[in-house]
Order: sequence, then C-alpha cells, then structure tokens
Amino acid sequence: MQEKILVLDFGGQYNMLIARRVREQHVFAEIRPYSKITPADIRSAGYRGVIFTGGPNSVYDPASPHFDPAVLELGVPILGICYGHQLMAWMAGGEIASAGSISEYGKVTLRHDDSPLFAGIPEESVCWMSHTDYVKTVPAGFSVIASTEHCPCAAMADEGRRLYGVQFHPEVTHTAYGKRLLHNFLFTVCGCKGDWTMDDFVTASVEKYRRELAGKRALCALSGGVDSSVAAVLLHRAIGDRLTCVFVDHGLLRKDEGDTVERVFREQFDMNLIRVDARDRFLTKLAGVTEPEKKRRIIGEEFIRVFEREAEKLGKIDVLVQGTIYPDVIESGAGDASVIKSHHNVGGLPDVIDFEGIVEPLRELFKDEVRAVGLELGIPRELVMRQPFPGPGLAIRVLGEITEEKLDTLREADAIFREEVAKAGLEAPPSQYFAVLTDGRSVGVMGDARTYGWTVALRAVSTDDFMTADWTRLPYELLAAASSRITNEVRSVSRVVYDVTSKPPATVEWE
Repeated sequence: MQEKILVLDFGGQYNMLIARRVREQHVFAEIRPYSKITPADIRSAGYRGVIFTGGPNSVYDPASPHFDPAVLELGVPILGICYGHQLMAWMAGGEIASAGSISEYGKVTLRHDDSPLFAGIPEESVCWMSHTDYVKTVPAGFSVIASTEHCPCAAMADEGRRLYGVQFHPEVTHTAYGKRLLHNFLFTVCGCKGDWTMDDFVTASVEKYRRELAGKRALCALSGGVDSSVAAVLLHRAIGDRLTCVFVDHGLLRKDEGDTVERVFREQFDMNLIRVDARDRFLTKLAGVTEPEKKRRIIGEEFIRVFEREAEKLGKIDVLVQGTIYPDVIESGAGDASVIKSHHNVGGLPDVIDFEGIVEPLRELFKDEVRAVGLELGIPRELVMRQPFPGPGLAIRVLGEITEEKLDTLREADAIFREEVAKAGLEAPPSQYFAVLTDGRSVGVMGDARTYGWTVALRAVSTDDFMTADWTRLPYELLAAASSRITNEVRSVSRVVYDVTSKPPATVEWE
C-alpha cells in the first residue's frame, strides 16, 4: 500500500502548502476537510500520519471547527499546526487563552528542547508566527518543547503517543528550519520511506481520467501557457483522440504567441487542435472597460461562450478541461478565502455553462509541481520552463482601457524586455518577467523635441510557488539595455520604470 499522510483541513490558508511541503519530500499527501472524515475512516485508510492545519477560528468558540478526540487514540502520529496545535491541546484537556496585546505575527526567535521533532535544528532559530490565541496549559501527558519570548508554549509533545503541536508555521519559507521539522515528523516520527514521485501523480491521474471519462468527449481550453499545455497533454494521454484542444486567439497574446502555440501542438503532440480567431469579439466586449475585475469576468464569459460554440460544431462534448492550478484557486477566493483577483478559469466563469462538468487535473498543484508533471509527461523542457502567461493575457497588463494601439505598444516592449533577459544569460533567471503598459503618460525629449508618451513598467519576480514572490534584483546593465531599446524602438513610449514590490503586498500581475 502506498504510504500517505492525511492533511486534515480546518480552514487554514496554507493547507495546500502543507501538502506541497510533504510531497516535496516524496511522501504522498491527501487533503480532506475535517467535516468529511471520521477517526474510523482514518484508521481504515492506513495513513502513516496526520497533520492538523491552521485556521482562522478560536477553539473555544462553539461555532469553530472541532474534531472527535478519538483521533488522538488511534496510535497514528499527529502534528498540529497553529489552530491545529491549539485544537489538539483543547481536545486533550488543555487550556487555550487569548494572547491579547502580545499576539505574534511574523518572524520571531524560537528556542526548543530536545525532541525528535527538532533533531538537527539549532537551539535558537527563526520561525513564522500568526496567532491571537495560545496554549496556556498543556494537557496531561504533554510537555512544552519550545517557546518564544511571548509564547510560552510554541511547541508541545506527548512523545509516547507521538502527538506533537507547533504554534508556528513550519510550511512557510520564513520558518528557517520548517522543512527540517516536517522531515523529522515524516521520517523519524511517522517512519515514512519517501518513495512517492510525480510519476505516481501522472500514473494515478491518467488512470483516474481514463476511468471517469470513459466514453466521454472533452474539450480543452488551451491558452498556450504552461498550465493549460500540461493539462492538455495529461488528458490526451488519458483519453486520446476524444480530446479536442481549442486555442482561442483573443487578440491579447504576446508577440508571435499564437503561431508558436499552433505550431508546437500540431507538430510536437499531434493533437486535435482548433485555432479560433476571436480577436474582434473579445476587443469589442472589452472596449471602454477599465476596471480589472470586470475585464476578467468579461474574458471568462467570452472564453466559455467561444468554447460552447466550438463544441456545438464538434457534436456532443461532455466536459471542459482547464489548466487551473492552486494559486489560481486561492486568489479567486476558494471556500471562505477572500478574492484577491478572479482568474478567468476560476472566479471569472459564468454561472451557467453548457457542459456536464469541468475537469481541472492540476487544481491541487503549485507551479513548480506543474512543471515537474510536464517533464514527466515528456513535454520538452524549453516549453515546460517557459514564461508563465495569464489566461486573460495582455488585458491585465494594459492598465485602463484596452485598444489595438496600446496592445501593439505593449507587445513590442514586452518582446524587447524578454529578449534582453534571455541575452543576459543570468545564472538564476527570474521565475516570471514581463512588461506592463501603465495608464499614465509622461513628458520626454527625443531629437530636441518634446514628446508625451506612455510609461512602461518592467516586472520580474523570483518564487518557487507563486503564493509569495520577491522582486528580482536584475543587473543594472540589463535594465539599462531594455529601457534604451524600448524608448528608442517603441515610438509611443517615453519612459521605463522597474517594479520593486514583492508579493505580498502586491500580486505578481498588476491587475
């Protein structure tokens, strides 16, 4: 039986990140809502361990998510994180209190005692806290194994029953030794071997969709980006010629993008591919629209309508396939999460669609995992590792009203920037980089004459999961070359600026 860890979800914003950190160490992680599984289910499923996620609630609130204390008696190792840590203490008879004015948010110094959970971790290290409650009194059988200046119980353990709780978040990169702590839990406490790979994900997914879509025909919304490309190849492996890819050229693509996408998928993968020229349709609908969320909703609506129209031509099509990935879901307001921005393939979908269902094979994966799946599927590395491109395309990189003139200006500026980054041959290139056409003009001077042109912003970020990102410190020489070429070769641009904002507080895209 495949070894697996249960991530029991109590509404935490990092539930998928926890699963991702587990999978990074080649142990399969499965997320289940706390309300959809019982201790008996956990026992019968044969999980090697359980991780309680964080959550926004207080355990002493009767309306907060609780769980049957019988899970603590299953003999299965458990790690509680943040709310999960407090819930474990509460379930076992401990006392939880409000931290009041000494709540901790951000990086703090952690001090720990000897414990298998902290093996190989310095006695003092940096961890990431985010809590208003804390464990005031640990339950019988537990002992405090770590603390911070303002949190007397930053970690607790019942070593005999292999029950552990940590108030901080080991899954985020800000916790210096978080990966090591999770490694200790998985391998020392739970006894995992770490033999799960992305090949297992591919095999399981192909088998799943071959079974679930038996006899059904599917239409894949192919944007040409990494995510939809990987989803298309994965589903093609599962159902073959019963998949038709529809590539919608909405007039919002990068320079030469449409021709490149069509050539690759016809020649490289020999798929059923339909290229739809919908440029006039999209630009007409977007005319005069300046509000970002409205742009996204219009694009989401029009994508679906184009797909429905093409599906009618093909005969009965049962399901729509999309390259949705987990950051798309989170930013579009999954569950109780707030909407950061609607993605055209998640929050931007219309309420009524003319398909039996939507298939999103990558919905639970982060970008780097999607790339790993792509490589496992045999997609050429230069395609898998190419620059991410949002489904709404340049519509969210042209600020304000969208016009053909502004789109052409941005295409040229963006192509120049990407050429200069490629030419620089950086040892560690940015995870994503592109140009944005701002909605502002500024005064310039060319040939002793006054100009009044657009301001282009250049954006480059480095990240491993796109949930957080740092702005990339590109060499000044590269920026200077890009700026010089853009202002000289793109006549309507008079100024170039560089975005030095990380995510958070910003998002990667400007809209």
